[in-house]
Amino acid sequence: MGPTPDTVIIGAGQAGLTTSYWLTQLGVEHQILDRRHSLGGAFQDRWDSFYMNTPNLALDLPGMPYVGDDRDSFISRDAVVNLFRRYAELIAAPVHTGVDVTGLTSAPNGGFTLETSLGNLRARKVVLATGAYQVPKIPALAAKLPAGVTQLHTHHYRNPSQLPAGAVLIVGTGQSGGQIAEELHAAGREVHLSVSIVPEAPRRYRGQDLIYWMLETGKHGPDYGVNALTTEALPSPALRFAPNPLLSGIDGGHSIHLRELGRRGMHLHGHLETIDDGDITFSDDVPERLGTVESIFAQRSGRAIDAYIAAAGIDAPEQPPAPPDDWLPSEQTELNLAGANITSVLWATGFKLDFGFVVHPLVDEWGYPRHSRGATEIPGLYVVGLPWLTRHYSAIVGGVGLDTRRIAERISGL
Repeated sequence: MGPTPDTVIIGAGQAGLTTSYWLTQLGVEHQILDRRHSLGGAFQDRWDSFYMNTPNLALDLPGMPYVGDDRDSFISRDAVVNLFRRYAELIAAPVHTGVDVTGLTSAPNGGFTLETSLGNLRARKVVLATGAYQVPKIPALAAKLPAGVTQLHTHHYRNPSQLPAGAVLIVGTGQSGGQIAEELHAAGREVHLSVSIVPEAPRRYRGQDLIYWMLETGKHGPDYGVNALTTEALPSPALRFAPNPLLSGIDGGHSIHLRELGRRGMHLHGHLETIDDGDITFSDDVPERLGTVESIFAQRSGRAIDAYIAAAGIDAPEQPPAPPDDWLPSEQTELNLAGANITSVLWATGFKLDFGFVVHPLVDEWGYPRHSRGATEIPGLYVVGLPWLTRHYSAIVGGVGLDTRRIAERISGL
């Protein structure tokens, strides 16, 4: 891997590569280590038909801005993987793939020692850019499923043919759960959904894709006194882990509405409560859950965007109100897997952070690194690319570069 670098970046996704770009601009010698054997970050782990949920206008990387004429379109999994590979080549990123960092400790004479699959490495400074999708989160209830039922986390799902014939229960209705539900239903599968409280949101809002307004409000809102999408405005640290809105980039991009999925023939259930020898029980609160997912956007993000548009004096059309919809499912709270011919369960239950390789007291009670604008409490150790690191957009392609620039400047002494 070459001589001892000044700085090592762990992770070669958008956070690691943009940190590398800024460090190169500032003349800081560095190396990037990534455990995967090929570039493309966690996007390589997505299912075959995956499309970005952020439009092309948000594929704005430092040194490689988006310049196409299809700003409101969405690109596929393979296209985004190739995008990052082109970016790494363009910026001449010093990436070493297939290197797993298994330990990080303070070195006796300053700096850090990194234990890796290729031996130990020393560095004066380290940037943790391992992303927000580190370890699939699977409930303990999974162990109680009958042995004959196929179960996968969405991290390992690839396409409908991967699952045995029969109905599918998807636990969780975030972006992955919603999009895979649509794919399975289109493939002719009977789909059951255990409804979570991930907020629905309009794909288009006030004349623009929703992500456009999220980025603009996050970046420029504070200039106009609109701070709702900054970390300091979060009412609880737990909301740093709040899921992104239920949207899809498939077929040109669209909103996903749970009631509409129900009308199309999918079975909507409450929260998965118990599993007992093939008998499962759901919470009896589907109407309340649907009401919650339909109201959160207007109460939080929508209100912040409206405030920014008004404060900045932007001429944007008003959003037409959503038509009233009181459709409700008729499913019972108890279900027998065999009786419903459910042969597969997909856990669309998200991911959790894992900084266990860092041999330091790094994280808070939520498992999130303690930091100040990306600088941890351990001198010389930094973190980038996490949701709500400084603002709502801190982890996405079009927003991560602002945080990584600040960290690179701090590393260089600016």
